[in-house]
Amino acid sequence: MGRTSDAREKILTAAHDLIERRGYSALGVAEICKAAGVPKGSFYYFFESKEALALAVIDDHWSAEQRVWSRILTADGPPLPRLRRLFEATQAALQAGQDSCGTISGCLFGNLSLELSNQTEAVRTRLQEIFQAQAEMVAAVIEEARARGEVTVADDRAAARSIVAQLEGQVLFAKLYNDSSSLDPLWANCLALLGAQASAQV
Repeated sequence: MGRTSDAREKILTAAHDLIERRGYSALGVAEICKAAGVPKGSFYYFFESKEALALAVIDDHWSAEQRVWSRILTADGPPLPRLRRLFEATQAALQAGQDSCGTISGCLFGNLSLELSNQTEAVRTRLQEIFQAQAEMVAAVIEEARARGEVTVADDRAAARSIVAQLEGQVLFAKLYNDSSSLDPLWANCLALLGAQASAQV
């Protein structure tokens, strides 16, 4: 059982790395298994298709990312600085990736949205759920800031979707230009979008 569990994790890890670097469509099962160091039969023991593997990679990645978002956005202290720390953590992660392999891979969810949203309904639906979950987490922070009189936005959820979209867009630019400083304007833009009061602009 230990070896079986290890094989599944090896496949997931290899697929995650290959999808981040090269995308999904160009990958074959044989290549994934070779990178994982497992026989091809192991793949179909755990995953009925490549799409099923993609969904597992997405869920695995979101599980880790959700913990980071939750830790930052639900921490103690005023709401807006927590939101800013999320942006800073995202930028730091992009920079760390570039320092490690020379290029910025961007956002796995954004990359797959561009590549697969018109090809597989299951992946598109799962990505929609993840971006919605992100927006809900940000909306809770905005709602708290509005209750404190720090922002003047009328619709917390609409503003949160705009902020998530802006974050995703800047990450896309960071990947395109291979430059994490693309995220530098994000905080000022966010404050403007929220109509933040001068006293809240930290």
